Order: sequence, then C-alpha cells, then structure tokens
Amino acid sequence: MAIRIGIMGYGNLGRGIECAVKQNDDMELAAVFTRRDPSTVKIQTEGVAVYPAADAAAHKDEIDVLILCGGSATDLPEQTPEYVKYFNVVDSFDTHANIPSHFANVDAAAKAAGNVGIISVGWDPGMFSLNRLYANCILVDGADYTFWGKGVSQGHSDAIRRVKGVKNAKQYTVPVPKALEAVRNGENPELSTRQKHTRECYVAAEEGADKEQIVNDIVTMPNYFADYDTTVNFVSEEELIKNHSGIPHGGFVIRSGRTGQNGENKHIIEYSLKLDSNPEFTSCVLVAYARAAYRLNKEGASGAKTVFDIAPAYLSSKSGEELRAHLL
Repeated sequence: MAIRIGIMGYGNLGRGIECAVKQNDDMELAAVFTRRDPSTVKIQTEGVAVYPAADAAAHKDEIDVLILCGGSATDLPEQTPEYVKYFNVVDSFDTHANIPSHFANVDAAAKAAGNVGIISVGWDPGMFSLNRLYANCILVDGADYTFWGKGVSQGHSDAIRRVKGVKNAKQYTVPVPKALEAVRNGENPELSTRQKHTRECYVAAEEGADKEQIVNDIVTMPNYFADYDTTVNFVSEEELIKNHSGIPHGGFVIRSGRTGQNGENKHIIEYSLKLDSNPEFTSCVLVAYARAAYRLNKEGASGAKTVFDIAPAYLSSKSGEELRAHLL
C-alpha cells in the first residue's frame, strides 16, 4: 500500500513535493490544502482534490504524512504544532536560533496525539546538519565551516523588493574564493561574516527612481546586507527575467581536523551541493523524511524528531537486504 502524502501550501515548495512524490513508487499524493480559493489552484496530478487549509483536520484518515510547505517566520511555528495533532508531519523550519523552542512545541503536541513530527528538514538545516554532525564525531579536534552559494537567497531578494524605487530584484549569496581556499588548505582561519560571503544584487528600478538612494538603502540594511560586501547591479526587468528567473543554490560543509600524537596529520571532510532548483531539491529531502515519519509511527514512535534522530535506512524505499547488497 502506497504512503499517502498530503501537501499543505502549494507554492514553489508544494509544487516540488508533488513532483518528488511522482518519483517515489511507494508514495501517492492524497490531497493538497491551500489558504487560497481552492478553485484557483491547478495542480499537476489528476484525480487529486484541493481543499481549504481550514478543512485539513477533516481529512486526517485519508493521509499518512502531511508535508508542511509554509514559511518559517510565521507559518510553521503555528502550523506544525497544530497539524501534528491530526497527522504525522514533516516541515522545513529553518530559523536556526529558534529550532530548540520549535522542537519543544511540536514534541509536546505530537506525543499527546501519538504522531511523529519531523522538523527542520531540507539541506540547511537538514543534510548540512547531518554532515556537520558526522564530521564532528570523526574529527574531534577540528573546526567547522559552512559556505552557502552561489545561489539565490529568496529572503534577501524579498528584502530588496521592499526598498523604495525597486520594481523587481534577485540576490545571490556568493562564497569568498580566498576564504574557501584557506579552509580547504587546512589553515583553520577565523573568518568574520564579511570574510566568508559576498552578496550580489540585480535590481530592476522603477522609472525615475533614485538609484543612489536604492544602493544606499540596500547596502546599509541591517540583518541583511550591512555586514557583507554587497554589489548592486541595475538591469532592465526583461534582463532580470531572462537571466535571473531560476532559483539555484548550493554550498559547502567543511570540517578541518587533526590527528596524531601532536596533531601532525591534517584531514578535510567536505560535503557540497550544487542545485538548479533549491525548492525542488528541498522537496526531495522532505519526501524522503516523510517515508521515515510513516515508518516510525507504524513502529509506535511519537513526538518530535530531527534528522539527527533518524537512521538512514528509514529514508530509503529499498529493503535492508538491498541496501546491504548494493550501497554498503
């Protein structure tokens, strides 16, 4: 019997979930829930209904795992503890500083309902987190480095679009090559925020807008650009759409460590991603962990989980025998 997947929210991530479900033979899409008028949401899977988000609980017996596709700022802190009362859930909560409190809220609700809630699933947090943990366990004497990009930061792009005079914009996060090289060489540099990444902005300005003011408003923006070397490039909206309409991303997790009686031997562990579509890749990770949520719950588990708590075999549709024969 296929694992029945529900999607809460049908934006970039929700559409990616739909595609990922199609690639997994042991899964089927059971329902899509939206805060928009369901009649205006056209999905790609025939025969699957789109329901109002407010009606989700009424469909709890039709869904094995509900994947939550809302934002981390305001959606998921409310949605995950609420929907885990009715479903096994998976979310991509990515506000690192608030993960402990989010985990506690989801854990209490999930245990009370007897469901599993896997939080903070994606590539960072998620796959990058796993690689940081594995590397720390192996190279105890060492230092961690995480670089993001080159890729589109959707949050920073949105922040630019709110600047007066900006019609449309995209922002790329870019690792500083010199910093990346120093880490790969095992130099263990101490790097400031500014030394690790730069930010490249492509802006289509409104006609007659004060471009100098736009540049100043962007590069001095606290929490987004003030701590980085930021470049602002003005382009036409046509050029922006033609050359910057994708959502690529990626990055590197590096652990630099030493072994030996006197630390004479250096080692580097590196994990990297290069993604044409950030939301579609994130969706694939979420779907794999939805399989784990289903299996764990079938075994009687409940409560909140993170990627740290789940054995890799739970993510695969292959049996233990197949994994040992072909991947071990």
